[in-house]
Amino acid sequence: MSADEKQYISYNNVHQLCQVSATKIKNFKPDLIIAIGGGGFIPARILRTFLKEPGVPTIRIFAIILSLYEDLNTVGSVAEEVGVTVQRTQWIDYEQCKLDLVGKNVLIVDEVDDTRTTLHYALSELEKDAADQAKAQGIDLEKNPEKKTKFGIFVLHDKLKPKKADLPDEILKDENRYFAAKTVPDQWYAYPWESTDIVYHTKMAIEQGNDIFMP
Repeated sequence: MSADEKQYISYNNVHQLCQVSATKIKNFKPDLIIAIGGGGFIPARILRTFLKEPGVPTIRIFAIILSLYEDLNTVGSVAEEVGVTVQRTQWIDYEQCKLDLVGKNVLIVDEVDDTRTTLHYALSELEKDAADQAKAQGIDLEKNPEKKTKFGIFVLHDKLKPKKADLPDEILKDENRYFAAKTVPDQWYAYPWESTDIVYHTKMAIEQGNDIFMP
């Protein structure tokens, strides 16, 4: 993608995208959030604030790190090139975290639904983990469907482009399980946590109209 296609997204914009999405996400009633690093970390933390309900414990956030992009040049200078495989660099230690996925509503958070490869991988692996936990507990999910883990997905931006991987229709076609704060053209979106010059980044976001989100 050329530099002319680069869209700068401000922290203000990210904060508002999380805020306007929270009402719908509350319909999913997430028990926990799994953030895909590094793009999902900050949206997940902001979103948790807007999902907080009085008298209810704060939703726990867990982090996984998957690598799909190769940065072939200096950070911040050019768009990253899409990789062809997913590399798992950090995953959840379920025993150490005392995390049981069985029967939970789990919200997976990332910044962008681009090729969909990362989201597909994360969902598939987490579904396997949940099934393995149920089996270890002697739970037959066919006989006890209420114990099946229910996954939802939240992204700040869903790019209008052909995807290289799929998500299940039961998630993608359910407005209470797939949440994209904004559907956008296939351009290069630069997020503030990637910036090495946040003053310039914010200035560009304001000039492009990407500072204050207008629903």
